[in-house]
Amino acid sequence: MTITVLVAEDEALVRAGCVMLLGTAADIEVIGEAGDGAAAVAAVKTLAPQVVLMDLRMPLLDGVAATRAITAEPGAPAVLVLTTFRDETMVQEALAAGASGFLLKQAAPADLIQAVRRCAAGDGWLDPSIVGGVLGALRRTGPRAATAPATLSTLTAREREVLVLMALGHSNAEISTDLFISEATTRTHVAHVIAKTASRDRTQAVVLAYQSGLMT
Repeated sequence: MTITVLVAEDEALVRAGCVMLLGTAADIEVIGEAGDGAAAVAAVKTLAPQVVLMDLRMPLLDGVAATRAITAEPGAPAVLVLTTFRDETMVQEALAAGASGFLLKQAAPADLIQAVRRCAAGDGWLDPSIVGGVLGALRRTGPRAATAPATLSTLTAREREVLVLMALGHSNAEISTDLFISEATTRTHVAHVIAKTASRDRTQAVVLAYQSGLMT
């Protein structure tokens, strides 16, 4: 199945580079481009992409506000934000607004393709270079922190274990090994965690784990 992508980036050369790189993947199709956040929000409504590659610093409407507007709609696409080391606060805000992951602009081209695939699959992508600082900040200041403990109370003990391992960055295969269960069982637990916490995807469940204080 082909993954449809909208690339939102105000720098024309960077945007063209992203489009070119994504075009090398046989299972990815760029169906639209936007040069500012407002145009990105409008394009999502008309093109209905599966993934939006969103630069955080854009004119008219920045990436955080655009992400919030996009993810507020039913059936919203996954938003993968492009960032730099200096944008940790904006990344934190974008994740709180519903982004499915973040990727450093300094990342390898192969990581861009893999990140899009992961976000389309509902797994998200958290760049390991700055994930600790960003998620730690969400734990301290996340807007959902007050209600998160009640949400987590619906999880079984095993589902909480799975969520902790998800928050540590473990894949389904690694979780299966850690807990001595099959990958099919792990996928079921992950799906239950996402559903019970009313999270959009795996990344948003991880965000909730940090906001709630479950992860320190």
